[in-house]
This record gives sequence, C-alpha cells and structure tokens, in this order.
Amino acid sequence: MAAPQHVRAAPLAGALRATATATASATAPIKSQGTSRRALLGLSEPQLRQLALHLGQKSYRGKQLHDLLYKSRAKQIEDFNHVPKAFREALLGAGWSVGRSPVHHAVTASDGTTKILLKLEDNRLIETVGIPVDDDNKGSSRLTACVSSQVGCPLRCSFCATGKGGFARNLQPHEIVEQVLAIEETFKHRVTNVVFMGMGEPMMNLKSVLEAHRCFNKELKIGQRMMTISTVGVPNTIKMLASHKLQSTLAVSLHAPNQKLRETIVPSAKSYPLGALMDDCKNYFLETGRRVSFEYTLLAGINDEKELAEELAELLRTCGGGYHVNLIPYNPIEGSEYKRPYRKVVQAFVDALEARKITVSVRQTRGLDANAACGQLRNEFQKNPLLEIEPSPSTEPIRLTQPIQAYEIAV
Repeated sequence: MAAPQHVRAAPLAGALRATATATASATAPIKSQGTSRRALLGLSEPQLRQLALHLGQKSYRGKQLHDLLYKSRAKQIEDFNHVPKAFREALLGAGWSVGRSPVHHAVTASDGTTKILLKLEDNRLIETVGIPVDDDNKGSSRLTACVSSQVGCPLRCSFCATGKGGFARNLQPHEIVEQVLAIEETFKHRVTNVVFMGMGEPMMNLKSVLEAHRCFNKELKIGQRMMTISTVGVPNTIKMLASHKLQSTLAVSLHAPNQKLRETIVPSAKSYPLGALMDDCKNYFLETGRRVSFEYTLLAGINDEKELAEELAELLRTCGGGYHVNLIPYNPIEGSEYKRPYRKVVQAFVDALEARKITVSVRQTRGLDANAACGQLRNEFQKNPLLEIEPSPSTEPIRLTQPIQAYEIAV
C-alpha cells in the first residue's frame, strides 16, 4: 500500500489552494436579474421530476423537461413549447436556466477534426474538440469528444500551453456536458467516445467530472467503457476514483520513468512522488479490474532515449499487470523550448518497450492543419487564454488547408 500522501508547499499544493478558491467563486450563485441562475442541463429524470413537483407541477412535467434537454436539445427555457407557460415562468422565476453557452469560434481541419470555443456566462472561453474516425473494417464511424474540466489549468506542466495561460476556475457539470452537445450539433452525429483530456486537470474537479460522466452515460447513452479520465496525478484522488468502480479508463500522464526527470517536466510531481503514484495505480487496477493507460509525451533529447524506455518498462513491472503505454510524439508550440523527436527515435522507444513485453501504441495525430495545439487558438482571440476581449466572430467553422501544428488525442 502507498504511504499516506502529504501535500507540501510545492506547486501542487499551491494549485490545490488556487482551485479551492476559484471553485468557491465558481459554485457561488450567479446573480441574474436578482435571482440565482441554476442549470437544468446535467440533471437526471428523477431530479427533474422532483423539481417539477417542487414548483407545483405534475411529476410527468419533469419527464418533459428531460426530453427537451436531451432529445430536443432546447437551449433556453423560452423554447420549452411543450410545457405550460406558467411552468416556464416558474422555472425562470426560481432562477433556472438550461445551461447552454454560445459557440464563440470554431476551426476545422482537412481531416474533419474540429476545435470549438464556447463562451461561458462569465465571458470565460473554454475549448472542446471533436475527432471523427471512420472504421472501414467495421463499416462504422466514431466521434470522440475531448472535453475540458477547468478554465485553464493550475498545474503548469512545462510542455503544456494551457498551463502557461493561467487558471481561472473549475467548470460546473453542465459546462462539461454542453461540450458534447456542441460537438454533436456541429457534426450532426452522436458522440460515441469521451476523453477528459481538454483544458485542466480532471482530478482537481472530480465532483463535476463524475457528475458529467454520469450524465454522459445515463442521459446521453455513452458507454462507460467508451470514456477516459486523464490525470497527471493528484494525491488521494485515484483512490477516490477507484471507489466509484467505473468501467472507464484511467489515463495517467507519466512523461518520465524516474522522479528526478519527472519533476523537471511535471512540477507538481514534487508533491506526489512517483513511487506513491505507481502504488495508487496498482491499487486502482486491483480494485476496479480496469487497466491503467500511461501517457508518455516524447520530448526530443529530454525523455526519448532507449535507456529511459528500458527504465520505464522496469517501473511498470512494479504495477503488476494491467498497464498500457500510449506514446505521444510532441508537437512544438510557439514559445516552447521542446522539439518533436525523429520518427526513428520514436520507433526505437517502441521497440525497447515491446522487447520487454510492454503493450504500447503511438497516438494518432489528428487536426494537423487546424493549428489546434493546446492554447494556440485561444491566444488568437483573447488577451489571455481565459477571457474574451474581441467581439464574437462568426461561428461558421473555418476550414484550413495549410499545415501548421498537430493536435494529439487518443481516439
């Protein structure tokens, strides 16, 4: 068993304090015309039925609300034409809203990958990405939604543009759910897979992530095994997640096989030693029966040597069974000192792992011509990656033809 985790006054400790402060302000009632705004989106049918009863309506009115939210996809209460006017007025008077945000901007790559920026009620901007995949062998198509869980990110991993832009607050459950709805509306196709790999650290907003996960599964009928929750590692949260016995995949962003190197890439590792992280991953597999996927971003000349692959293989053996390595060749972003490794270097890393019986895959590159590396599109429209300052441009997706950067995402 892992030793008890004690968060020191290190980068992760500061991030946790910042998240707590931001969450308190984010979850406080948002005043609008003297009332508190609360979102219907994300609520279950039993919750909506209870709300209807609370407002003096019959229980079946809650079922009507459920259909309006998840089948008709109504965006505002004024569009609830199938319920009495008195009920609509009661919802508005009690401070309820649907909880949908307008699309601020969208950009589409030639391969169909689309990045969408949503403008939240407090003028914050968040991004979500839709990745379409045609499976020729099965004659079917998939649509993966990469969703954000925070506005910005407090962990500031050295290679991540999102962290460089700062952190504002956690997202509320409906602000996560609406990302999938926005992608479905853009593609005119249901989302089949969800990865919590967008802006932010999901484990630092676990309550909202779990509520959104439930909504995706129960209301939008996305299978738990079709969802992945990513983390760079936050003390005690992997154990908390395991207690929910989800059938979804846990993806741990490792990026290094030893503590010293990992601290240079992931500053928060100073507060969460690698040994303790691996113990928690081992226990997660034992408790849930679900293998852990280890994400490893390959940075040229930093962590891509064959010897480090061998060290990684030995580290994973301490986890027992149930592991998989997902290699991500880095795509440089503006202002970054890191570079993408050569293909032969990537292959040598793969060969070294496979020679030691480690299951490994190289993440597919999508959205190559969309300039969609994390943070780039946001910087184009904002003073910083958090607040809109320019008038909203057309929401019609722009199609790009000139290669710029790649967006790496598991599909």
